[in-house]
Amino acid sequence: MRAFAPAGGAFAAAKRVIKMKFHIKEFRVREGKKVTLKKWPSKVHPLYKSKEHYEELLANHIQRLSELQRLLYAHGRYAVLLIFQAMDAAGKDGAIAHVMSGVNPQGCEVFSFKHPSAEELSHDFLWRTTCRLPERGRLGIFNRSYYEEVLVVRVHPEILRSQGLPDECINLKTIWQERYGSIVNMEQHLHRNGTRIIKFFLHLSKEEQRKRFLERIDEREKNWKFSLDDMAERKFWKQYMDAYEDCLSATSTPDAPWYVVPADDKENARLIISHVIIDTLSNLKMSYPEPNAAFRRELGSMRRLLAK
Repeated sequence: MRAFAPAGGAFAAAKRVIKMKFHIKEFRVREGKKVTLKKWPSKVHPLYKSKEHYEELLANHIQRLSELQRLLYAHGRYAVLLIFQAMDAAGKDGAIAHVMSGVNPQGCEVFSFKHPSAEELSHDFLWRTTCRLPERGRLGIFNRSYYEEVLVVRVHPEILRSQGLPDECINLKTIWQERYGSIVNMEQHLHRNGTRIIKFFLHLSKEEQRKRFLERIDEREKNWKFSLDDMAERKFWKQYMDAYEDCLSATSTPDAPWYVVPADDKENARLIISHVIIDTLSNLKMSYPEPNAAFRRELGSMRRLLAK
């Protein structure tokens, strides 16, 4: 039997506070909908009234998420995978750090996927992430993911030549649709086996990225965040937006939806992300395990011994 237990009144208080004036459907990509990112805002009216109000809302979201994670762990039938994709400086790391700050590390793992290793390149493009999927009862977080294979690789198709694929498998007219199909099929398979997938695209404007890059250059404590590669990739902004539009359109499904989160306001983005996660977890049919009669008798015996 798992060790987590509910926290009573705090749980109820958190449920009251998280109600905000928006619905997550505003940010969800409907299945089959053609996404045009220019029509999706990168900034919306704040859900908070002040810095103090933001901190209060986020604290209650974190508390509620902590309660739901305990329940997820105790129930032990579902796994939850959170996927974060975005352009550089969109705030993925900060969102993960702030939103998940109250989650028990024993029930959560974060993986950041960089350039694939030689071993990873010798397998199919889904292999390296499949090895990192969360087990039932746990939260898994992918900071970038298998979606890089239809985003970065699409913008830079020369990468395909380093992946060891047979020549007949590299047809730029068909390969992206084929990979979308592989991804959707894999996500449907995971859903059928108890893994719930929530995908976030942090929608940052090019102007806001420029400002954040300048901050990383001007503030010495942020210099380490900046790379010349970031500037190089900025030149491909339109190509990335095209790749994201096709990807979001092709792979948002009822079982594994994409949420386009306005990311120009980091605080607002964190509130939206945490609200979506809480809403998804709250709708799972979970309960704490009920001890059977034999175990109840054992508990009674142990209590009598401890009380002496």
